[in-house]
Amino acid sequence: MKFVDEAGIYVRAGKGGNGCLSFWREKYVAKGGPDGGDGGNGGSVVLVADEALNTLIDFRFTKKYIAESGETGQGQDMTGSKGPDLEIKVPVGTTVIDDDTGETLGDLVRDGQTLKVAQGGHHGLGNTRFKSSTNRAPRQTTKGTVGEERTLKLEMKVLADVGLLGLPNAGKSTFIRAVSSAKPKVADYPFTTLVPNLGVVKVKKHQSFVVADIPGIIEGASEGAGLGIRFLKHLVRNRILLHIVDLAPWDEITPAEAAVIAVNELHQFSPALAERDRWLVLNKTDMVPEDELEARCKSVTDALGWEGKAYRISAISGEGTEVLCLDLMTALDEQRELLAESAEAREKEKAIRTLIDEEGRNRIMSLREKRRKAGKPLDDDDFDEDDYDVEVEYVS
Repeated sequence: MKFVDEAGIYVRAGKGGNGCLSFWREKYVAKGGPDGGDGGNGGSVVLVADEALNTLIDFRFTKKYIAESGETGQGQDMTGSKGPDLEIKVPVGTTVIDDDTGETLGDLVRDGQTLKVAQGGHHGLGNTRFKSSTNRAPRQTTKGTVGEERTLKLEMKVLADVGLLGLPNAGKSTFIRAVSSAKPKVADYPFTTLVPNLGVVKVKKHQSFVVADIPGIIEGASEGAGLGIRFLKHLVRNRILLHIVDLAPWDEITPAEAAVIAVNELHQFSPALAERDRWLVLNKTDMVPEDELEARCKSVTDALGWEGKAYRISAISGEGTEVLCLDLMTALDEQRELLAESAEAREKEKAIRTLIDEEGRNRIMSLREKRRKAGKPLDDDDFDEDDYDVEVEYVS
């Protein structure tokens, strides 16, 4: 399945049906009076979150969605049929933006959640409505109003509690394979992860959390190097970021340099995202000689000015991952309890996510504009359906 996390579509709601001009005509009834019915309302356009979807690929090929109009009213006071609402299924985790105004219309984060994005036109009135004691044979009717139309931008962000941050080959995919049943591609060359992968980590019988592995970033990603920064937006919804650092890098870069590069690129993308709760994970301890391990770990913490706990793990053997996952589960449970009990905490969380969304979106738009001026367009039309021919697995 091809993974597409952005798409633009045009939606238009149905027009309201016109009111009917009619008079009752029946044998032996000379003046039956007005009996023109109202028209029907136009159908609205509604987006519906569906957990069975995990990509916006369908919207790359079908970009126009138009709801049915309401029917015209008829004689004998018959109202025209209402146009049915047009329901469009989108993945859970989709943000809907009005492309003309930049306004965020809503966030679809639960299965079955709906969002009306275009209101159907109101029905017109038949001449029966204008009957009065002084106007026995009204010939007035009204026309139905047109439905709303919008150009929308859909942005899908994977829903996960924990997001993995790091350079290519830091061991993010190996980590997610070690702690969950997800099987992302793992190889000894950079950019084996081309799209986000999700895995469900089961800590205890009724305790689990979702972890997201996104493509690695490299120095200059904020300027379009490598895979760029477009996938960093998937970290917006994560409550905790795991910064995974490779203690035994395959190239000439040092672990300390790799750690600083990732943090700098995160700051370039969104300062607010860089301030989120971030844990440091030092990976591949099994590949470092014992007499060098302490020095390498210290070089990373010193380069980052890190004062908190630094977890030392070997993702490939699973060493240290159990303790890390237990601590993550405890921290996530505490955060959930705080959000459930405190309205102030919920509002603060909502404000932070909105800010990160805005900063990330502005950064991506800035990058696209820069590339466009340089003759290297980076937009929705620059799409090759073979570019993302990678399976996306959501497994536990």
